[in-house]
Amino acid sequence: MILDGKKLAADIKADLKDKLARAKKDVTLAVVLVGEDPASCIYVKNKTLDCREVGIHSLEYRLPAGTTQEELMTLIDRLNADDAVHGILVQFPLPRHLDEAAVVKAILPHKDVDGFSRENIGGVLMNDADAFVSCTPAGAMALIRQSGVDVCGKRAVVIGRSNNVGKPMALLLLHAGATVTICHSKTRDLPSITREADILVCAVGKAHMITRDMVKPGAVVIDIGISRIDGKQVGDVDFDAVKDVAFAVTPNPGGTGPMTRAMLLVNTLKAAGIR
Repeated sequence: MILDGKKLAADIKADLKDKLARAKKDVTLAVVLVGEDPASCIYVKNKTLDCREVGIHSLEYRLPAGTTQEELMTLIDRLNADDAVHGILVQFPLPRHLDEAAVVKAILPHKDVDGFSRENIGGVLMNDADAFVSCTPAGAMALIRQSGVDVCGKRAVVIGRSNNVGKPMALLLLHAGATVTICHSKTRDLPSITREADILVCAVGKAHMITRDMVKPGAVVIDIGISRIDGKQVGDVDFDAVKDVAFAVTPNPGGTGPMTRAMLLVNTLKAAGIR
């Protein structure tokens, strides 16, 4: 089974559009982009199109690469104070002279639709339904549900321990009843661990590191990592080799990427009190 993130994201957006129309409420997302990183520019463009499709008002703030920390924080303070703005997203990575951690900390938790703040990550830890879940893990969980596999009682392996993807991914699986192992760069004999996984989630950014012999027959495989080979996007999973052994697998691109953007819209409506 190929887990089609584009199709599921389209279904989610259609549902959100209907919810927003019935709510008869103006919802606004502020997106801040500093500099001209090509990948970030494309991502912001796609987010704007997604907002337009659903009916969310998108405010774009494009700042020069030389923007100072003080200037950026002043903008965030202004957006925090604006009651008409329900969600704030600062596109990462920022230019190297800017402090990303300080930016995340500055955004009010109830407007942190990326789910990066300490308060929201802590809320996910406590399984608080009011917390904003980081968009990529939330999208990955939706794709696992799409497979029809019951997570409860399954053995799950997450490769990657980042604060925004790996750790919340493990928590979501744990809350769903899985027995979870987190692997990382210091893990010994990785293949012996991945071969035990009923659900395998890889979020490393190392092209095709997951080969056929590392996957348990019948597993659900979620590929979050992004790399480029000859200018073409590829994932952590060798898709062509794995698709015949796995029960379900995400393509890359076309799997978790569209779902990340869809979950941002879910969080934005949630920030406006629409669920």
